[in-house]
Amino acid sequence: MKFLTKKRVVLFLLFIFPLICFLILSTGKNNFTKLPILTQNIIDITEIDSSKTVTLKDNVSVVCFIGDDVAISKSRLLNLNEKIYKKFIDFKKFQIIAIYPSEKEVVVAELKKQIAAFTDMKNWKFIPVQKELIPVFYESLSVNEPLQKYGSSKAFIIDKDGYLRGRTDDKDAIDGLLYGYNMDAVAELKDKLKDDINVLYYEYYAAFKDKNKNKADRKEVGL
Repeated sequence: MKFLTKKRVVLFLLFIFPLICFLILSTGKNNFTKLPILTQNIIDITEIDSSKTVTLKDNVSVVCFIGDDVAISKSRLLNLNEKIYKKFIDFKKFQIIAIYPSEKEVVVAELKKQIAAFTDMKNWKFIPVQKELIPVFYESLSVNEPLQKYGSSKAFIIDKDGYLRGRTDDKDAIDGLLYGYNMDAVAELKDKLKDDINVLYYEYYAAFKDKNKNKADRKEVGL
């Protein structure tokens, strides 16, 4: 009898208890941390993209600014490609948008070839923009640091509604606000940007799940 009791305890700890925890978590609402909205009313890419082929609307976008010095941006984009793009290439509506001065099209074309040697480019969007329009779009992000020669070391998350997402309690930021993720720091891409994109996708998944549940409940009661 004593042996059976111990056996039951072990079985409970190994199988039943984790199942109970899973059921509690899966049936609860808002049991996860949502990624904070830092800026709303961002200008859409279509406003500065003459081809009008890329939009922020209904997409999860990582936006970066190549700037005049494409050589400096090369390692940044390669980091972004390796640590972020390859992880999310098959996620629905995911894209990386790289904005650059239109006069740099030739050298950026070479950069695209170098990235393409390592990956499928289907969700990379390189957007040539007139120089005077790049700061207009950047300023709509309302971030806490200026562009450097039309470029930035930071990558930014913009959600399906065109809102800038980030952190309000980042331990490495003086005021806790993390608007963008440093592409020069592989650890930051891997530990912060990757995690935050996952949080955003789970937020959409949870909202979709709740929406379907509500539809099912309404149908059940005849509404």
